[in-house]
Amino acid sequence: MNNFFKIVKNAQQQNQNFVLATILEKYGSAPRGEGAKMIVWEDLSIDGTVGGGLVEAMVIKAAARVQREKQFCIEEFCLSNKAAASLGMVCGGDVKIFLEYIDWEDVKACSFFEVLHRHHENNTDFVVVIKISPTDHQISQLEKWVCTETSFYGPACPELSGLIEEMYDEFRHFKYPSAFLNEGGFYVETYLINENVCIFGGGHIGKVLAELCKKIGFDVTIVDDREEFANLDRFNNVNDVKVLPGFERLTENVRINRHSYVIIVTRGHSYDKEVLAQMLQTDAKYIGMIGSRTKREHVYECLLEEGFTPGDLERVYSPIGLPIHAEMPEEIAVSIVAEMIQNRHRP
Repeated sequence: MNNFFKIVKNAQQQNQNFVLATILEKYGSAPRGEGAKMIVWEDLSIDGTVGGGLVEAMVIKAAARVQREKQFCIEEFCLSNKAAASLGMVCGGDVKIFLEYIDWEDVKACSFFEVLHRHHENNTDFVVVIKISPTDHQISQLEKWVCTETSFYGPACPELSGLIEEMYDEFRHFKYPSAFLNEGGFYVETYLINENVCIFGGGHIGKVLAELCKKIGFDVTIVDDREEFANLDRFNNVNDVKVLPGFERLTENVRINRHSYVIIVTRGHSYDKEVLAQMLQTDAKYIGMIGSRTKREHVYECLLEEGFTPGDLERVYSPIGLPIHAEMPEEIAVSIVAEMIQNRHRP
């Protein structure tokens, strides 16, 4: 649910209570993984999904009970192949789902979400920890914590201190998204909200790419040296548009870090090479360059002559995008975003 924080903040402002369904554990081929969320409103309408179909219908039914009882609970939905077939499904798999009633009259709930909103709005990576006993299906009280690399919110808990130290040590190695229920009953969910896409080139492909990347939850920056292409009229939904005199000294003008996805779709080979050379000196998570294999080999040959290694060039996705025989800008953008999603969820 890419707009989760916006939905919850609006609900809090309007005093709309709801049930939050979160997948704690997944087994087999269930369609959604750990951390997937769905909001069930008081009229049983929903935002988000935990897998769709009859599983989702059963979750909504369980959420109705949680609303009546104003209680927290864990429900297991066993969808082995045999059980799935009896329900008219084919995917199978089992899921353990945590259903939590969010009541805005609860001061602790308000404070907890206010902390989440603050970190989210400040573009700070953070980790949520909830104490959930894997054996207790009925939970009368919840203990919650919010941790960043420099701050901690929540009650004192000696049992948690070791886990927090471990999280701090491994913080930079979490994949997106990461959620797990450990043996001690601590549910850990990471929010690496600094994922950003930097698209070099504001042409036809760059425009469609920006729109798709925003839809799947990325911050998007457009960079070009042509104001007629890179402007807020053409890109009215992105986070930032930068018009630079050229493609030199890019890292002084754009934010590239370990969460960054770089897409190089400028209007010429020489510009692409110039951008690629600079991006290879960053720790960007994904670097993709458009063009044919012939163009790629020419660019690579020039970079090798400049001192880059074959290992450096192995980081580059080029030709960019999954091989779906894309031709139109919209098709090419779909292939690129699909490759980014594949990279995003790779262990």
